[in-house]
Amino acid sequence: MTDDATAGVPSVAKEDFAGLPPAAGEGRSLRTVQRVVFPGADLDVVPLYVETNPERGAAELAAELLAESLGNRDPVPPAPTAMGVATGETQSVIRFGVGLPAHPAEEILPRRSAAISEGARVSFGTYFNAFPASYWRRWTAVDSVTLRLRVAGECTVIVYRSAAKGHSFPVETIQVETDEPELVERTLPLAPFIDGGWYWFDIVAGPRGTTVIKAEWAVPAEPAPPGRISLGFTTFNRANFMVGHLRTLGATAEVLDLIDAVYVIDQGTRHVADHPDFADSAKGLGDKLRIIEQGNIGGSGGFSRSMDETVRAGDSDYLLILDDDIALEPESILRAAAFADLARKPTIVGGHMFSLYDRSVLHAYAEHIAPRKWWWETSPNTKARHDFGRRNLRNTPWLHRRGEAEYNGWWMCLIPTKIIKEIGLAIPLFIKWDDAEYAVRAGKKGYPTVSMPGVAAWHIPWLDKNDALDWQAYFHIRNRVIVGLLHSPFKRGGRLPAESAERQLQALLSMQYSTAALRLLAIEDVLSGPEHLHRDLGTKMAALRELRQQFTDARASADLADFPPARRKTPDSVKTRTTPTNPVNLMLKAAAGTLRQFRKPRDFQRPQLALPYQDAGWFVLAKLDSVVVSAPDGTTAAWYKRDRKQFLALARRSAALHLRLAKNWPRLARQYRGASAEVTSPAKWRETFEASLRDRPASPPRR
Repeated sequence: MTDDATAGVPSVAKEDFAGLPPAAGEGRSLRTVQRVVFPGADLDVVPLYVETNPERGAAELAAELLAESLGNRDPVPPAPTAMGVATGETQSVIRFGVGLPAHPAEEILPRRSAAISEGARVSFGTYFNAFPASYWRRWTAVDSVTLRLRVAGECTVIVYRSAAKGHSFPVETIQVETDEPELVERTLPLAPFIDGGWYWFDIVAGPRGTTVIKAEWAVPAEPAPPGRISLGFTTFNRANFMVGHLRTLGATAEVLDLIDAVYVIDQGTRHVADHPDFADSAKGLGDKLRIIEQGNIGGSGGFSRSMDETVRAGDSDYLLILDDDIALEPESILRAAAFADLARKPTIVGGHMFSLYDRSVLHAYAEHIAPRKWWWETSPNTKARHDFGRRNLRNTPWLHRRGEAEYNGWWMCLIPTKIIKEIGLAIPLFIKWDDAEYAVRAGKKGYPTVSMPGVAAWHIPWLDKNDALDWQAYFHIRNRVIVGLLHSPFKRGGRLPAESAERQLQALLSMQYSTAALRLLAIEDVLSGPEHLHRDLGTKMAALRELRQQFTDARASADLADFPPARRKTPDSVKTRTTPTNPVNLMLKAAAGTLRQFRKPRDFQRPQLALPYQDAGWFVLAKLDSVVVSAPDGTTAAWYKRDRKQFLALARRSAALHLRLAKNWPRLARQYRGASAEVTSPAKWRETFEASLRDRPASPPRR
């Protein structure tokens, strides 16, 4: 969460429910694994915690069900409705934070207590507060869960469960008939959740309103101390983010109790320790904070350093890897650790990613690698970019089916140190694919990855970034091919080499010659063998930036006025964004665009068009000789100019290199697989850590 949303997160004593009678029929001790929590001042995330509008998404669900009944035709979209949560509406139904009604001998906690207005109904069937029963059923030996809810004021509590198909129904209705604080406790079986389903509860407040003092989900467990955690951040010139993280962690006593160390691997030139607020933000962590400065060897270098430091310290059961450009929900750390403690076997527990901009939008519920084309995809039966502000859990059937993940991004990912000791550190890929490769490697050893609902962070989304076109294009293709060589089940990489050649042609037809050149350099480096991985880790990015600047399509400007005005005489048919929808259409457009490259381009004195990025598909750009195209992030634009000589030279190299890649795939696979243990070993990584310190550019003098 943002700083103001998590500032002052209270400390809750372990005796919250001490002295209360055990759940009916239970003689075992209970361990709290998920506390009901409320957001801070950020109203955009309220639907992730509490639901005050049960009809959120109901119209869309009705349209889908109607389409199914009519023979699986595409659903007719419902009429537009207001999205999100209005401030006045929310505050009139439920209030959380300071200023709640006080009760003698009861502690009212800002993030765990809430007041519900008289007669209002509030549902806790939400992302952060419903209990993901099927995940506990599948990955742990737990056979029941106990809801413990302490309320003050007359109310009706309705406990719900759902099934894998998304059907939900009440389990029990409980009447609270006193205004005095009362404990509601129910033990619920996990047996029905083999394929999916959640538990949650709704509260209908009485005539004088109801206060939720605290609520939690607990499971039977043998008495044992919780696992210890180290946290590992990798950061590059994002000191503002980092001081916020340190302040949040230092103010969250429950998390601090589990932490052995917080490693901040600072690879930038503007260091976290030099930020004016660093000293104040670091106070709460005390000697648990370890700032380690090294050269910029990418995310894989930073996260490998925190892996190595954690294992060498020998104190922690888990390392929680975290990106620097996130906003934390501290409760997620406790939940990830509790799930890992009770998992049947050492398990990688991944956190979901919500957009830091559209804060109720979930990036993906579970992800896997499509084996034939070797590319990231949402897992079967799940969808990407689900907006809980538009459609709630109750009205989204697919969210009730358990999502099976093959890997989890390292914006937030908990890895048992036992796994690190056994399989080594990250593969040295700088950025991209290191997280996916690590999970696939662990999976081959029998260690699963679980993307866990209710465990999440907010992250800067990359959908609006330029990383498939700028210097990162090199890492996209190189790392994808390397991970394919290591793990693809196909003798010659399946569709990967052919698809790479297709994307290369699309870049050339789009006049993105810098991107095409970077991709060819990537394939050349792959063909050179695994020795280049550690050798080039700290120096490759500078070489990529230098190569890019040799091409006009990489020379961006932040002001459209820097370019001559477009001629505006191009027929509108050229601008039509008709995405090829079948192989024949695709081949015809590619063939026409390729033949056109042999014609001499027209005059470049003025661009033919100025196009926003979303309109600049390759099948549009292939019809043009000169065009100004904006970047995906909306900050700059570049002037693309068709160059017949560059096209032909890059096309010839591309054909030759992709043929070599396909022909030599079996030999390269043996090479990379044979070198995997060495390149991921702590000993080899320590050599690279030392080298990065020698090679890094000078930083500004410390204040």
